[in-house]
Amino acid sequence: MKLEALEASNEVGACHCSMCRGWSGGPFIEVDCGTFVEFTGQDSISVYDSSPWAERGFCSNCGTHLFYRIKQTGQTIVPVGIFPADDALTFKRQVFIDEKPHYYSFAEETQDLTGEQVFAMFGGGD
Repeated sequence: MKLEALEASNEVGACHCSMCRGWSGGPFIEVDCGTFVEFTGQDSISVYDSSPWAERGFCSNCGTHLFYRIKQTGQTIVPVGIFPADDALTFKRQVFIDEKPHYYSFAEETQDLTGEQVFAMFGGGD
């Protein structure tokens, strides 16, 4: 499966919400790819509604997590591990910092947003 993301950011983020941690087995380390994202092998992608405002996609053949997508805008967030290693990527933000467990932390200084701040900026949650 290949990914084409013409609007992919070079900024990496981490989501600490309980849903992402359950989905990814830890913090969801991601890249915002904007609204133009295409995968080859569309017939192998399964999508499920993970909340009233978002959906998640995964490969039905291998189980790889492929994206988190905001339903209203189509903004697609992709796990950073799908991309080849890239020295241009920079860890910039952490969201749902108020749900981050105490047993891990990152050394980089980042923009840290609580869940309430995320919902205020982007909508959803209600």
